[in-house]
Parts: sequence; structure tokens; C-alpha cells
Amino acid sequence: MPAVRNAEAKRVTSIARAINWSYIWRRLMSYVWLDLLLMVIAAAILVYGYNQTLPDGAFTAGWIPSAAVHSMSLKPARDWDLTTLTYTVELATTKTFPLAQDLVALWPLYLVVVGWQVISVLNMLGGARHVRRTMAPLNDLALRVDELGRMQLSGGKMETLEQAIERASVDSPSVTTGDADLASIEVALNRLLRQMQEAKLQQMRFVNDASHELRTPIAVIQGYVNMLDRWGKDDPDVLAESIASLKAESEHMQELVEQLLFLARGDAGRTVLRRAHTNLAALVGEVCEESQMIDAAHTYRLAFDAAFANDPRCDAPVDVALVKQALRVIVQNAAKYSNAGTTVTFAITPDTGTGAIDISVEDEGIGMNQESAAHAFERFYRADNARDAGAQGSGLGLAIAKWIVDSHGGAIGVTSVEGVGSRFTIRLPR
Repeated sequence: MPAVRNAEAKRVTSIARAINWSYIWRRLMSYVWLDLLLMVIAAAILVYGYNQTLPDGAFTAGWIPSAAVHSMSLKPARDWDLTTLTYTVELATTKTFPLAQDLVALWPLYLVVVGWQVISVLNMLGGARHVRRTMAPLNDLALRVDELGRMQLSGGKMETLEQAIERASVDSPSVTTGDADLASIEVALNRLLRQMQEAKLQQMRFVNDASHELRTPIAVIQGYVNMLDRWGKDDPDVLAESIASLKAESEHMQELVEQLLFLARGDAGRTVLRRAHTNLAALVGEVCEESQMIDAAHTYRLAFDAAFANDPRCDAPVDVALVKQALRVIVQNAAKYSNAGTTVTFAITPDTGTGAIDISVEDEGIGMNQESAAHAFERFYRADNARDAGAQGSGLGLAIAKWIVDSHGGAIGVTSVEGVGSRFTIRLPR
């Protein structure tokens, strides 16, 4: 193993040197371009100074030639000898300036710049050691992974691990071998078994709750069918009451089944978000208007500036249909648990640099205590006072709203006071 470590150390040193030399080469090239740029800037400044020495009116703003200037040229006095480079301006008389000589006269400036660049490059020559230190943790990790890959478990250890796995189950998620070499494998297996146990318990709770919720409307329907069979044939009142109740319960069952299917598709990852950049203030306004049209018993009010509907701070990439569905769930709950004549208020807070937009829906209904508010978004959960109010519901609406908001990477919460009302807040990222 020491030989492996030595070989790896040499390889890392070679890589560090290659990285460092590549960095030095790129830095040298950047210095070359910087020096050329400085030469061009120095020449431009000198030309500007020459123009200032010419008669007034020859150049406007030191650069733009007037009609008095017949020609300008920038060329060496002898062929391609750049040391004789001159700047010539032809007016009534010809003026020639020794540009190359003046550039050479700026040698102290060049000396300072080149000196700084040389010192910078010299400092980088020891960069390989810094790169090697930076790569050391990654190198150690690679060596440890290699050690694990080379490690061979003996037949006895494999047998011990196999027996421990056979003893474990989802109901008793614990794998214990007592072998220190297998400790990390035990941790991974126990974590997996705990996740499997939690998934099993969640599935059982869901099935039990769904069965309970479906049993109620089925029992009601069966009761009314029996009543129709006995008395409904000859009694018009019983017939009308039974038909109305059967219709209501079948609609309730259909809604429950649709909600269950929605959550099942979401949990299975089959619900795909169709995002589009949407102004959420305009979307909230549409939900408010639709709610007022459907429910005349309550007053629906927008508590934000109408100009927000054109404010880009309220724009976000969302699935419009799903966000509307989440808002309608909250609005329906607000109307269901509020007395007629009360107000449901919509508010929105544009993005103020947080990268998120807040939407709130506030009612003046029966509210909830703190314990119930903490469980409001759990599936099939209904607060005691909501059950006492006699309003029909499955306890899945807010769970669906939470799934929609979570799938957008947002958050949903509720603030409620029993007997005063509730405020639901949705935060959606931009």
C-alpha cells in the first residue's frame, strides 16, 4: 500500500505542475495583450497632445480634423523601421512629430509595468505546491475509495452479513453483525430499511383513510337505495329526497376519487408541470372574479394595487392550471367555513429581492386552533370544529394544494385563530 501511495503522490505532483504551468502560460499571454493595449493607449494620448499643439481650430475636441487639415499619416520614416515611426499632419504647413521617440521616452512607465508582471510570474512559480495542497483532500478520498475497492470480504464475513439481512424485516428494520469491518454497510442497510418501513406505514395510512372516506358515501347510498326499495315506489317525497341525496353523495364520491387519483399520480411522478411565465397578480385577480361569480353569498376582494397585474416583479414560471387549482381549494375552504356575508381577501407581495412572490387568502370564518393548524395539510385531516360545522369535505383539498406548491419549489403555510379566521400564504419562487 505504501508503494501505491507513493505512485499516487508522484502522479498528483505531475498534475499539479501541469495545472500550474497552464495557468502561468495563460497569465503571460494576458500580460502580452495588456502591454499591447497600454502601448496603443500611450500612442493615442501622445497623438492627442500633438493635436493640442497645432493652431486653434485644426482639431475639434483634440481628435476631429477640421477643413484646415489636408491629411494625416502615421508611418515610419524609413521603410518598416518602427523606431522611426512619426505622426504627420498637413495643414498650410506640414507638422511632423516623433511618435516613436516619445514612446521610448516613457520607459519608466514600462519598467514599472513589466516589473510588476515579472514579480507576479515569479510568485506563480511556486503555485504547484499550492495546487497540490488543494488537491490533497480529493486525493485522500480517491485512495480510500481504492482501498475499499481492493478490500476482499472473507467468506465468514459474507455469511455473517447474509444472516443479519435475513433476520431483518420492514417491520424490524435492524441489521446487526457486530463486525467493525461491516459497520458502514450496516448503517446503509438500516437507513434503507427505515425508509422502506416509513413508506409502508404511509401506504397503510393512506389506504385505511381512503377506505374510511369511501365507506361513508357508500353506506349513505346503500341506505337510500334500501329506503327507495321499501317506500320510494309509492311515496313521491321519499323518492325526491332519495334522488337528491344519492346525487349529492355520488358527486362527493366522484370528487373524492378524483382527488385520490390526483395525489396518486403526483406521488408516482406522472404529473408533469407545464410551466409558463405568468403574472401571478393577474392570475389571482381571475380567481377572485371567478369566485365572486360562483358564490354570491360572500364578498371577494383584492387587497393589492391593480397595477401589479402589469408589474414584472409578479411574474413567475408556473403551471397556471395547477396554481389556480391550489388557490381554488383554499377559496372553497374559506367559503365553506365562513358565514354568508363575510369577506374573503386576496393579497400579493411582489418580489422585493428575495426571489419569491407571496400570495395570501384570508377569511373571516371559524378558524383553527394551533394544533389543528399544524396538521392542516395532512391527507384526510379535518379539524374538530370543521367536523362540528357539518360541512362536507374529504380532508384532501389542502393536501393537494400543498403538493402543487411543493412541486413548484414553493412553500405554503397557515396562520389561524379559532373564531376569528384563517390566512393561507403561498410562496412561489421566480
